[in-house]
Amino acid sequence: MILPSMLALLLAAWNLDWRAWLADKTRQHLSFGAAIALVPLWMLQAGVKDGLEVHFLGLTTMVLMLGWRMGILMGSLSLLLITLFGFEPWPDFGANWLLGVIVPLSFSYFVFLLTYSYLYRHLFVYIFVAGFFNAALTIALKMLTFAGYMVWSGQYSGQVVMDNYVGIMPLLLFPEALLNGMAITLLVVFKPRWMNTFFDRDYLINK
Repeated sequence: MILPSMLALLLAAWNLDWRAWLADKTRQHLSFGAAIALVPLWMLQAGVKDGLEVHFLGLTTMVLMLGWRMGILMGSLSLLLITLFGFEPWPDFGANWLLGVIVPLSFSYFVFLLTYSYLYRHLFVYIFVAGFFNAALTIALKMLTFAGYMVWSGQYSGQVVMDNYVGIMPLLLFPEALLNGMAITLLVVFKPRWMNTFFDRDYLINK
């Protein structure tokens, strides 16, 4: 789990324009602010069995705001912080890193790319498809992949995972979608320059 996560992190760091990022104080503040904002969100966990806790992700907002490369770096920082604070055990860091950050964040960015490439570029498409529905799909993917890992690793049986983890997934889809959709709407309306993936010429001009 650690190796593919490290490769993704190195790929993101290698292709990032560090000179431009270091010269832009606003982007630096946004990046670290987004990472810090996820920490209390991820600390609000609930679950019946150890290791099967659930929490909101917020990764769709992060990746649309920062882009894939910086999203990977800051999402990894968020996970590191909550692990240091004792909310996640160190033995699970590799699985949480890959299945809780790298895979869902990359998937969310991929969904955005699909909407940008194949759907009509309009403000409401960005908010509701790339934001709202994307967030619901992202948390569903995260929970399903993590459930598969828990069964594959032998930590819990398939029935226990279904009853105590996958079974509550429908309850999280709409709140996760709403949380990200509202955040993206506010950012697009009041701070569009903060959104790395939002371009006025594509979504607003001549629409």
